[in-house]
Amino acid sequence: MSEQKPRSDKFEAGLKTRKAVLGDAYVDASIAAADDFTWPLQELVTEYCWDSVWNRDGLPRKTRSLINLGMLTALNRPHELKLHIRGALNNGCTQNEIREVLLQSAIYCGAVSYTHLTLPTKRIV
Repeated sequence: MSEQKPRSDKFEAGLKTRKAVLGDAYVDASIAAADDFTWPLQELVTEYCWDSVWNRDGLPRKTRSLINLGMLTALNRPHELKLHIRGALNNGCTQNEIREVLLQSAIYCGAVSYTHLTLPTKRIV
C-alpha cells in the first residue's frame, strides 16, 4: 500500500494482538500488501477479529488458539492452520496440546464424515 491509511484505536489494539499471535513479519507483509480494494478487509479483520474478539476477557489466548486449530481443521484450511499452529505456539500451547486438538478434530471431522457417507452409499451399492 503506497500511502498510510488512517487507523482507529481499535485497529491499533487489534494490530498489537495480531502481531503477538501471528508474528510481526507476517502481519506487516499483509498490511503492506493491502491496496485500496483490500484495505477494508484488513480493517475488518484487525478491528473485529483481533481486537473485538481476541482481546475479550472471556477466554485466554491459548484457549482461543486451540479452538481455532479445531475449526480450521474442520474447514480444511491448511494455509490458515499452519499460520495458527505458529500462533498457538506463540500463545503458550504445547506440541502435545496441538497434537491432541488435531487428533480430536480428525476423528470428528473425518471419521464422522466417513460414517455419514457410508450410510447413503450402502443404500446405493
